[in-house]
Amino acid sequence: MYQGIPHLVTEMQHRTQGRQAGFIQVTMRNLNTNASTNVKIRSTESVEFCYMERKKLEYSYCNADEFHFLDTETFDETILSAALLRDKRPFLVENKIYDVIFVDEKPVGIELPAAVEMRVRESADGIRGDTASNVQKPAVLETGLVIQVPLFIRVGDLIKVSTENSTYLGRA
Repeated sequence: MYQGIPHLVTEMQHRTQGRQAGFIQVTMRNLNTNASTNVKIRSTESVEFCYMERKKLEYSYCNADEFHFLDTETFDETILSAALLRDKRPFLVENKIYDVIFVDEKPVGIELPAAVEMRVRESADGIRGDTASNVQKPAVLETGLVIQVPLFIRVGDLIKVSTENSTYLGRA
C-alpha cells in the first residue's frame, strides 16, 4: 500500500551513497490507474504490505458498466466496474480466462496476457496487386477494437493482437 492505494512492485534496487544511510529505489504500478511511479524508501520509513492474490477467472459478459467474471471451479461470480478496467476493455473476449488481482479479497483489476486471440468482425477486401510492399488495412475485431492488419486477413479469421500496443502479431 502506497498513499492508501494498492501498488504492485515491478522493480526494486538497494542503494547506498557514501556515508548516508541506504535506501531502496522502487518502481511500482498503481493497480487502480495502471500508472508507474518511482519512489525512494529510506531505512527509517515503514512500508505497509497488503495481501495480494491472483485468481484465474473466465470473463462472462458485460452489463452496462459492470464486467462479470466467473470462477470455473467454485462458480462464484466476481464483478468489476468499468473504472477498474479502463484501457483493458478492448482486450476482453468472452469465455476467455484472465488473471484477476485481489487485494484483501477485493478485486482491484486484471492482468492481461501479452497477446489475446480475437476474431475479425469487419474488414475491407484487399485489392489485387497491392502486394508490392507491406500494405495494411483497418479491421474491426469482435470487441470493437480497430487495428491495422495485412491484406490477406478476412472476416472471421482468428488473429493474435498485442495487448501492449494494440498491433497485429499474426494468425492464431
